[in-house]
Amino acid sequence: MRRRTPPPPSPLPQRDGIDPVRVRLPGEGHWATVREYLVERLSGAGEGVVDGMLAAGLIVGADGHSVAPDAPYVPGMFVWFHRDVPEEISVPFPIDIVYRDEHLVVADKPHFLATTPRGSHVTETVLARLRRELGIPALGAAHRLDRLTAGLVLFTVRPEDRGAYQALFRDRLVRKEYEAVAPYDPRLALPRTVRSRIVKERGVLAAYEVEGEPNAVSRVELADHRDGLGRYRLLPATGQTHQLRVHLNALGLPILGDPLYPVVTGPVPAGDFRRPLQLLARALEFTDPVTGVEHRFRSPRTLQAWSSYPEWAGQ
Repeated sequence: MRRRTPPPPSPLPQRDGIDPVRVRLPGEGHWATVREYLVERLSGAGEGVVDGMLAAGLIVGADGHSVAPDAPYVPGMFVWFHRDVPEEISVPFPIDIVYRDEHLVVADKPHFLATTPRGSHVTETVLARLRRELGIPALGAAHRLDRLTAGLVLFTVRPEDRGAYQALFRDRLVRKEYEAVAPYDPRLALPRTVRSRIVKERGVLAAYEVEGEPNAVSRVELADHRDGLGRYRLLPATGQTHQLRVHLNALGLPILGDPLYPVVTGPVPAGDFRRPLQLLARALEFTDPVTGVEHRFRSPRTLQAWSSYPEWAGQ
């Protein structure tokens, strides 16, 4: 099998911890100029945006030189540019570093902070902030954690190591432990293993269970309970989107602060950091694929609804 040639390095530096956009022109097409292709490819950017960027010299080729507005179309050519990023509301919580060496950074992220740039969350993400704060432009995420979930996320320092660490998560070689606060039901027999088939459709906020071969497996244990609340230890064997939230909701134990389960509520106003989802990625355990070291990382966070329910609920 013919190995694909890697793209050339970016001629543009990062901006606020964000990589420039890289676009490769298709091998075949009807476009006469680079401009024609970009106008079609980036049609959602708005009328005149591409022309403005070209006129300002903001779109460059592999040599770092600006692409001329009338530059001819060259199949396979790469171009780079920075997109304008709307101002984002700062997430006013620090990212704690649990572990760092020449290969890894293990971060303990707060609620409300996305792991990697996506959609409306770009500079206010763990990846962008750590690149700036730690001074590691090549930092990359080995996996992702939901924006509303707090806890441990693993990042790689060197691009050449990233595939090995990503494979750990892909091949389910990482033992994950989560913690959640949800209603307590004395009638529910725990511990138990929940198995179901979960579907998450693009453009639909909530995932849901359907009949069929299970693709999601979670062990649910009760760690403690008081005042009608339970503190649950969750051990997912698979990694479907919203898996733990769906499984606890199916047991009649929706996680406190969940805006999707059991009912999708209206969007939380930007800058409203009250009542965070009471779900925490508590621990990660794995054998380091580069060094062979046995790693066991644990978040020291305490879920607020458990330590001080009135404070979490705003009472």
